[in-house]
Order: sequence, then structure tokens, then C-alpha cells
Amino acid sequence: MDDVARERLRRWRLVLGGEAADGTGCALTGKDVAMDGALAALYGNGEEKGRKRAGRDRSAGLGASAPSVARWLGDIRTYFPSSVVQVMQRDAIDRLGLSTLLLEPEMLEAVEADVHLVGTLLSLNKVMPETTKETARAVVRKVVEDLEKRLATRTRATLTGALDRSARVSRPRHRDIDWNRTIAANLKHYLPEYRTIVPERLIGYGRASQSTKKEVILCIDQSGSMAASVVYASVFGAVLASMRTISTRLVVFDTAVVDLTDQLDDPVDVLFGTQLGGGTDINRALAYCQSQITRPADTVVVLISDLYEGGIRDGMLKRVAAMKASGVQFVALLALSDEGAPAYDREHAAALAALGAPAFACTPDLFPEVMAAAIEKRPLPVPESV
Repeated sequence: MDDVARERLRRWRLVLGGEAADGTGCALTGKDVAMDGALAALYGNGEEKGRKRAGRDRSAGLGASAPSVARWLGDIRTYFPSSVVQVMQRDAIDRLGLSTLLLEPEMLEAVEADVHLVGTLLSLNKVMPETTKETARAVVRKVVEDLEKRLATRTRATLTGALDRSARVSRPRHRDIDWNRTIAANLKHYLPEYRTIVPERLIGYGRASQSTKKEVILCIDQSGSMAASVVYASVFGAVLASMRTISTRLVVFDTAVVDLTDQLDDPVDVLFGTQLGGGTDINRALAYCQSQITRPADTVVVLISDLYEGGIRDGMLKRVAAMKASGVQFVALLALSDEGAPAYDREHAAALAALGAPAFACTPDLFPEVMAAAIEKRPLPVPESV
């Protein structure tokens, strides 16, 4: 047997769990034995489930005591890469009901922090004991700071360029001339004998003034399914708020509406100000956002929601239509995360598209381009799969 075939059997043996019927005939040695033990602790060896329903899936076998879980968390971080650790942690929380263990500080210190873990912690925020809250905030802050490092520089650069281009001037300083547009606008003044263009009209980028040029309102659905979107939107909200040429407002909603704008200097405070779960009243949230608009032509409203409306559907659509008619740039995102589109209300998405506001899932890497397009009032870069 060559090395490729041996490695394939080894991997199948780890997946299937080593039962007599797994068909691999592969024995594990060394580090693989410990890896298999960590997998079996979470997914079990399949025997009990096999007796119950003759299935081939592994069954859960990880005990729910804090010490054993803490050891297991340490083991999987030793034997598996970070991306796999995060998946296994998620499975442990979802399959085995270990959310309550995250209320213990020693558990939080052992886990591999990611966006999904932050969402779980936020959902437990109201029942979290005081002894755990500081540890939880530290875990959340680490994730938020990592996201800011990844996203902030590109977001600021992309939006600064969009703001400058949206404020072009006809008498620019030399260093502010947009040469591509200037040449295009003066092609009729080409002099063949000199092989040059005489630019009778200069087009330049408007230099950013100290006054606010654009207003952005982030309106975020905080129902449980939107946890990752809430995390990313809070980070982006803080980044936008740090730009002097953008006035940013952040609103979260379920059946009630909460304005968290005054906490945007610290996205961790924003996140702990949310309350994941509950119903959804998009119409009420948009009504509040609409009441905050003072300069429609310079305002971008970003609704982040799966569009399952528990309020007044016709009212929601009428508000979107009214905002667009007044000059507001309206963006509807089904999700702001790396996972793609979740389950969403397709009827409402189609109704928004008919109003000229296509609803689509947006990755964090695409979000700066979406905002730049909205600021410049050009078509949004909607993914082709929509």
C-alpha cells in the first residue's frame, strides 16, 4: 500500500470511529490515538446509537463536568488546527448543550475564540454571573480587535476614496486633479499637430472638509439567527464612526428598538448592549431610522436582517419606498458574515428588489465595496449567485 492510500485510510478511520464495521482495517498509533480519543469524547464511538437506530453516525460521549470539558478543550487545541477547533467547539455547544459551562471563567479561558463563540456569549449575557462577565468581555474584545485589524484599514481606504470621488470639483488644485476623467472630458480638444490635449475643463477630487458629508445608519436585526452579523456590523460601525467625514448611527432591534450610537467608540460595549433572540419588528425599526434622517440625499441606510417581519409588512415596504423616493440610498443585507445567505423571507426580499433595493448576503470583505457604491450612488456589487 502506498503512502497516499495509507493516509486516506487513516483519515477514514478517524472519521468513522474504529468500529469493527468501519471497513478500514487501520490501526492508529502515537498521536493519532489521542486525536481519536478527543473525537470520540465529542462524537462517541457509535455503538449506542447503532443499537438504537442501526445508524453509522457517531454518538455524543463527552461528559458535562467542567474539569473534563476543560481538559478536552486543551486536547483539541493541541491536536487540531484552529479552524477545526472552532468547528468542534461549536458542535460541543450545539449537540451536547454545553452553553451553561461557558458561564464559568475557566471554560472561557480554555476555548478558541471566534465570531460564533461571541454570538453564544452574547445570547448568555443576561444570565451570566458577575464572576464570569469580565472574562467574557476579554474573550469578546480579543475577537473584536482581531476583526478590526483585518477590516479597518481597507474599509477606511475604500470609503475615503468613495467620499472624495462623490465630491468632485471643477476647479481643483493640481494635486487633486482626476486625470482620467479630465482627459475623457477634453478629448474633443485634442491637437494633432502637438499630439496633446488642451484641458479646457478640469475635473478633480473634492478634498474632504471638516464638515460631515455622509450619514450612515446601520439598522441591525438582533434575532438569534443574526448573531454573526451583529458582531461584524458592530465592528464596522465602530470603524465608520472613527471617520470624521461620516456620521454613523447604529440601531439594533427585535420587537423593540435600541439606539447604541453613543457606544460606538467601543464595539464591545455595543455588543453587550444587544440582546440576541426574540421577535422581529422591521417596520418599527425603520420608522425610528426614518425619523433620524435630516439630509436624505446624503444618507445611506443599511438594513441587516433575514426579513422575517413580525410587524406590519406593508408599512415596512412603504417606509423603504419613501426613503428611496426622498433620495436615501437603501441597502438590504440578508447577512453580514462569511457563511453566506441564511434562511430568509424570499417574498419580502423580492418585494424589496422590486423597489430597487436588492437583498443579498454580504461577506465582511465585500462590505466596504458595498458601502462605497452606496456613497457614490452607483449600482451595488451584488454577488452573481443572488
